[in-house]
Amino acid sequence: MRAMLGILAAGVGLLVSATPVLAHHSFAAEFDDKQPVTLKGTVTKIDWMNPHIWIYIAAKDESGKVTQWQCEGGPPNTLTRNGWNKSSLKEGDQVTIEGFKAKDATNTCNGRSVTLPDGRKVFAGSAEDGGPNRGAPKQ
Repeated sequence: MRAMLGILAAGVGLLVSATPVLAHHSFAAEFDDKQPVTLKGTVTKIDWMNPHIWIYIAAKDESGKVTQWQCEGGPPNTLTRNGWNKSSLKEGDQVTIEGFKAKDATNTCNGRSVTLPDGRKVFAGSAEDGGPNRGAPKQ
């Protein structure tokens, strides 16, 4: 009985320790570097949390129809080192996001750069995420 409990505890420990690994993904697993996108729109929501921030915007498509987009950014710590922080964007701000569309054809992108309301263009990704221009110098 004790051996069975020991095996069960070890199994649970392995599952718990593997959970963070499963939560993270590579750029190539979700996004297509052959489908660049430039979105100009209004910030509707910002989730500034680990492991990546998410910026939600309302942007006009080619036909002029407003569509909702969600754009993944890098980790908050990386973005802070790149010159922006939680208060750099607010709901209602006008932004331009350059990135790459998701492979699943949803209105999801991986944001590589964001032009902030004050005109500054900041790097939005992480050089270690495997995306295009990985290892490129910070802007």
